[in-house]
Amino acid sequence: MATANLTAVLYKANDLRLENRPVPDPKEHEVLLEMGCVGICGSDVHYFINGANGEKVVKAPIVMGHEASGTVAKVGKNVKHLKVGDRVAIEPGIPCKICDYCKQGRYNLCAEINFCSSPPCNGNLCQYYTHSADFCYRLPDHVSMEEGALLEPLSVGVHACRRADVKLGSTVLVTGAGPIGLVSMLSAKAMGATKVIITDLVQKRLDLAKSLGADHTLLLINLDEKAIVGQIHQLLGKEPDKSIECSGAESSIRIAIQSTKSGGVVVMVGVGKPNVTVPLMNALVREVDIRGVHRYANCYPLALELTASGKVDVKKLITHNFSLEETHAALETAKSGSGVKIMIHCKRKKISESAS
Repeated sequence: MATANLTAVLYKANDLRLENRPVPDPKEHEVLLEMGCVGICGSDVHYFINGANGEKVVKAPIVMGHEASGTVAKVGKNVKHLKVGDRVAIEPGIPCKICDYCKQGRYNLCAEINFCSSPPCNGNLCQYYTHSADFCYRLPDHVSMEEGALLEPLSVGVHACRRADVKLGSTVLVTGAGPIGLVSMLSAKAMGATKVIITDLVQKRLDLAKSLGADHTLLLINLDEKAIVGQIHQLLGKEPDKSIECSGAESSIRIAIQSTKSGGVVVMVGVGKPNVTVPLMNALVREVDIRGVHRYANCYPLALELTASGKVDVKKLITHNFSLEETHAALETAKSGSGVKIMIHCKRKKISESAS
């Protein structure tokens, strides 16, 4: 067993350090994981740039990373369903398991949840990491470590589609073709939506969305809301009954509400300004339900099934690969917006740059 554990630690905004820390020992209900892959999330970029993500502020050094996979290196004495050598996807949130939300199955709303790399909790962007075995999911042999790490953002898309009640025959609008918009689009198609349109400001992202199965794409070249709503209806041939807002932009929130059919559902996934102006009366008189999303709950098994069955292909989302030693460069690449999904490989070897 190694004694050195290279770890990416954020001290404050723009102060990322690589440190050798001790290899932890698993508790009785935990496993020690040799980390495989860790994806960079938008929240990681916010912490890196601003030292904060919404109300979560980095007040003490934290280990980064929460989109992750690894290989079991040691098991706690009470762990029965995993063994050394198993490759697993890591669900990063560990709830209290005893509050009303946990008992109702909505553990993503648990006030005591410990979520990787959400201050003050440490993440898993390191070589060795311990995690509750209950929240580790064994990967089939044909599912790669990269795909295992991407089950985390895919679970966000699955949860968003469940909140929107996407089903066979649904017509879906997705606003924002970033990583979460793309996994929401993929989830909607896999869950039975017959028509999906996705919008964005960047044509390259829309081209990727089209290659992944979007039925229609719309480049937002102006901010005339009425015209954009009309274009969405024209391309679909009807009004979407479900809209999933993934950009966090006020203009896209307004477009999503106004585009959705009367009696439909708008799900808010994107994180933007804390206060926005929306056409609330428009939604109220048309009985358009507006629903929030906070991460996910009970979504990893379905995300894994969709990936393992081939119904969802997340590999095309990966545009850049870096080694753990190159974490700073990886974050700078994510910060620049030049990629879609940035993947860090935690074993100590040079990976280097782009897969695109």
